[in-house]
Amino acid sequence: MTELLTAAQMRTIEEAAIASGEVTGLELMERAGRGVVEAILEWRPELATAPHRAVVLCGPGNNGGDGFVVARLLKQRGWEVEVFLYGDEEKLPPDAAENSRRWREMGEIWSATRDQDRLERALHSLRKYDLSVDAIFGTGLARGFADDLQSLHWIWFGARVSSLFWNVCVDIRSGVCSDSGRRIGHGEVFDGELHVTFHRAKLAHFLGDTSPYREKLVVIDIGLEKWMRRRSGEDNDDDIVHLALQSPSFTRDELRKTAFDHKYSHGHAIILSGGVGKGGAARLAARAALRVGAGLVTVCPPPAAIIENAAQLNAIMLRPVADADALAEILKDERFNAIGLGPGLGVGAHTLGLVAATLAAKRGTVLDADALTSFAEDPTKLFAGTHVGCVLTPHMGEFARLFPDLAEKLNEPANEGPAYSKVDAAREAAARAGCVVLLKGADTVIADPDGRAAINSAHYERAAPWLATAGSGDVLAGMITGLLARGFGPMSAAETAAWLHVECARKFGPGLIAEDIPEQLPAVFRDLGL
Repeated sequence: MTELLTAAQMRTIEEAAIASGEVTGLELMERAGRGVVEAILEWRPELATAPHRAVVLCGPGNNGGDGFVVARLLKQRGWEVEVFLYGDEEKLPPDAAENSRRWREMGEIWSATRDQDRLERALHSLRKYDLSVDAIFGTGLARGFADDLQSLHWIWFGARVSSLFWNVCVDIRSGVCSDSGRRIGHGEVFDGELHVTFHRAKLAHFLGDTSPYREKLVVIDIGLEKWMRRRSGEDNDDDIVHLALQSPSFTRDELRKTAFDHKYSHGHAIILSGGVGKGGAARLAARAALRVGAGLVTVCPPPAAIIENAAQLNAIMLRPVADADALAEILKDERFNAIGLGPGLGVGAHTLGLVAATLAAKRGTVLDADALTSFAEDPTKLFAGTHVGCVLTPHMGEFARLFPDLAEKLNEPANEGPAYSKVDAAREAAARAGCVVLLKGADTVIADPDGRAAINSAHYERAAPWLATAGSGDVLAGMITGLLARGFGPMSAAETAAWLHVECARKFGPGLIAEDIPEQLPAVFRDLGL
């Protein structure tokens, strides 16, 4: 698991490093700029073979200072470089001012607002394999674009559309809150194909709409690890959000089955099903629970739907459940240690009763889809019964029904930073519900009642747009249920299932439908060495 940092956390680490006397801010800025250039040349090796053109847009803070370093290093490689500054050179912070002075020994600094005719000509001179560099605002942005910066953006955007040059964002897209991924104010943002950030990725790199499929993120080591470790040793790091970019290291041993295991070693999961003609979602979930390694899985439909399900299930068992009383009777058998319900159940009193019976049994529980929507009129009735063994798996629509005030905060315009984020919303929801909440999306956020949070990202090289298909959420619910049956804790089950869900989609690729997802688990497990 990799830590993601807020702007404040990153600033604290940098300040600690500088205060130690072992490194200066100027040295960190030089390392950052050099890292950007190295990342550019590794990303596009053809740029290293001959000089090209670059337009570097520098801002009024230290992000602009990084831009001056990038400009100087590209110029030293023989590139044609033009630098434009948004803001007053006299007001630059000391380290950025020093790097502007160093650049002036090599070239001019033009005003991004007063010299816009020159800026437009410079940008339109760029062609394929040339670059613009966005070093206007970094992680500390707390306000929206002023009118003059909006004008600058439209000049840049118009040139980019016509000239098709690449854009590199230093640290983060200008115009975006680094703690939430949300644009600040009502203006546009500077998008880019390559994002180069420092020490650790920030929340915004994996939240919101800031990470389209075509983009690449590179994290540069600038020598701050000692202060990161020191901070982790001295402070409470519950506020750090974790990210699964690669396989979560804790899952391998937990997922592995040994020669001494048998089916009863890995639990017995129940998946509740809808009635006649409405059992497909439950069957998807059940298949996922079995494939992820639950020892036994039983689908429980109403009696009238037994024959329909028997015609389509083999390794998965069946047991009729007419109502909440019948379910409560079944759950007297403690060997049924995990329950998933919601997909295809229908919204109404029947589902409310099944949820109540399930929660009363205090087993590992996954509530999804209709099991959540049934409580839309009074979510407090749900939260009165949830417990620490539960996982709620809403998409944004279901989340808004259960937590309307939190959804409203997410939907409010972000006029200043740090803005309210999806992580904030999931943490508040988990605290209110008293259980793990998995808030779905390409930026799936998982939070527990104690405030621990993780992002399962399907961005950059892990993009899996094929998961936007009917039934994929039912499969995810089944995976979580299966892992709970195997003995995973709720947070671990949710994190692991979300990661496996994306990996299965990536393994299959375009054309994916929900039925395909569980069938990719064996291949994903083999890749993990299980």
